Amino acid sequence: MATKSIFFFLFVSAVCLSSLAGVAVADADDFDRFQIQGSVYCDTCRVQFVTRLSKFLEGAKVKLECRSRTNGTVTLTKEAVTDKTGSYQMEVTGDHEEEVCELVLVQSPDSGCSDVSKEAYLRNAAKISLTANDGIVSHETRIVNPLGFMVKTPLADCPAAFKELGIVPDVTF
Repeated sequence: MATKSIFFFLFVSAVCLSSLAGVAVADADDFDRFQIQGSVYCDTCRVQFVTRLSKFLEGAKVKLECRSRTNGTVTLTKEAVTDKTGSYQMEVTGDHEEEVCELVLVQSPDSGCSDVSKEAYLRNAAKISLTANDGIVSHETRIVNPLGFMVKTPLADCPAAFKELGIVPDVTF
């Protein structure tokens, strides 16, 4: 009877250890695979943040670009297109700790909402960390701030929307 108990104990221990080893290997592999999620909107008030008057864009193109921190050469580019909710997803593999990665707007599906700021300090881009060595708890999913194309002329309703938010922008309507 004691032999059966010892055999059973060793068998259960072996099964547990092998399953733990599989989990550890899977988690280590996932550290260099990232899901990026974001959205693109039409900035109808030209303030470069989402308001109640903003519209999310289907068919907008965005590009992920990673550059070397030392010499600025492009090390990775990848494009995505937004769905009917204005959202996009892309998967990136590899650790990019020594690179600066950001998502930028490429093309708007709406010709009436296709302006992008040319000012360096207003550049509409979202930096993103693509390394597991950054202290972020979720090693797999990176959610990016919304990116927005702008209309040429703000909507007439924008001042009322700003008043609801309690702000006064530096924009003359």
